[in-house]
Amino acid sequence: MMYIERHILFVLERLKRSFPVVLVTGARQVGKTTLLRENGYGQSYYTLDDYVLLDSVKQDAMGFTANVSTPVILDEIQYAPELFRAIKLRVDRDGVQGAFLLTGSQQFEMMRGVSESLAGRIGILTLSGLSSREINGSKFTLPFLTTDEYLKERQPSVLPLSSSELWRRVHRGSMPKLYADTAINTQDYYSAYVKTYIERDVRTLTQVGDELTFTQFLTACAARTGALLNLSDISRDVNVSVPTAKRWLSILTTSGIVCLLRPFSRNITSRTVKTPKLYFMDTGLAAYLCKWFTPETLEAGAMGGAFFETYVISEIIKSYQNSGQEPPLYFYRDTDGHEVDLIIHRDGAIYPIEIKKTASPGAKDFKRFDTLRRLSGLEVSPGGVVCMYDSPLPLNGGNIIPVSYI
Repeated sequence: MMYIERHILFVLERLKRSFPVVLVTGARQVGKTTLLRENGYGQSYYTLDDYVLLDSVKQDAMGFTANVSTPVILDEIQYAPELFRAIKLRVDRDGVQGAFLLTGSQQFEMMRGVSESLAGRIGILTLSGLSSREINGSKFTLPFLTTDEYLKERQPSVLPLSSSELWRRVHRGSMPKLYADTAINTQDYYSAYVKTYIERDVRTLTQVGDELTFTQFLTACAARTGALLNLSDISRDVNVSVPTAKRWLSILTTSGIVCLLRPFSRNITSRTVKTPKLYFMDTGLAAYLCKWFTPETLEAGAMGGAFFETYVISEIIKSYQNSGQEPPLYFYRDTDGHEVDLIIHRDGAIYPIEIKKTASPGAKDFKRFDTLRRLSGLEVSPGGVVCMYDSPLPLNGGNIIPVSYI
């Protein structure tokens, strides 16, 4: 199958030169192992999906680690947390950068071992599904901003993106296998994905006993992508307790299935809401769970706006992750109902963004930014409206930004 070049590769190269251990984490099947193997990393390779090897490692982690040839790729490291201390002793002895390249799908199991054993010795990067830039083969890697300077730099590498192609991508999602082999049926793929995710990542590592109810919980979250998180509402729909829903949500966030966008707060007002917004990182998975069977029905359906917003948010998150940066993203909403869909907070300034599933935005779409400008102590930079318009256009002190420019 065709390999699609990943933008995060230059971050991996930098970490490999700076740390003896590098951990690539992210959701299942986003291409962590492929990233390492296709780019020639690792003199040797071991996967802990191999139960015979896993049993051997668990019985003698020190012996295994002492004898492997480095640089080595250890795949699915979360299944053998015993290895973290053994790796520490090996890298302290050898003093070689980039010796151990680890992958793992579950941060909630791994990070305890990392913090206890490998602090200061490990570089960590998060890989998500393919970005639209990567699907297009673009070399542009700057994180998204709303500024004129960003748009000018982005313009030469932008490819036309028709409405039908956009919604095909939203519906298909971002999993590399679906673009390496376009003959794969998305319903078949995501059906198998959910089954594997629950059986391997959820049941094995977190002891979720009721798989059917967890699938219902996953579906209930997908139906609320782009909305304020309401755990009481979700728990009532699924018939589980709020503490159980909270624990299950933690599983989804730490395994990279969903992200929670936090409300912007810098003690600027006591009237801002405290509840985060919920977004699926892969719109294809969410569409499968919500039973949107075609791109056309998804675009025209009641959730079209929520899926467009989810797609835009996930693409912007990837633009920061692939640059090796923590996404500085928030939203704004106060108790008076004033809301801004997205805020980028960087370099002491905030960049407000509205996300509209329309090809004809107007001056009224920039009005929401006025709420932020009335708050004291904030430097509000020119904002943008991300939409289906076909070219950038300055308006009302900001920019209309085509979704293809993310």
